[in-house]
Amino acid sequence: MKAKRNKHKLPKGWSLAKAQRVIDHYESQTEKEAVAEDEAAFRNKRTVMSVPAKLVPTVRRLIARHERRTRRS
Repeated sequence: MKAKRNKHKLPKGWSLAKAQRVIDHYESQTEKEAVAEDEAAFRNKRTVMSVPAKLVPTVRRLIARHERRTRRS
């Protein structure tokens, strides 16, 4: 008998427990806390956007490269 495969595809280094902690964090936030988190992201000149899953590794590499160059300056 084959072992049942996990139907969840998680990012490298993530476990179901870690994913559940993230879910729990956002589900337990009050609306006020969520708004404050969003506003803090805007103050830090960050943005949230939808990226095709296939491009996520490339986007992460670009961000890491940018952050390395920014730290050197």
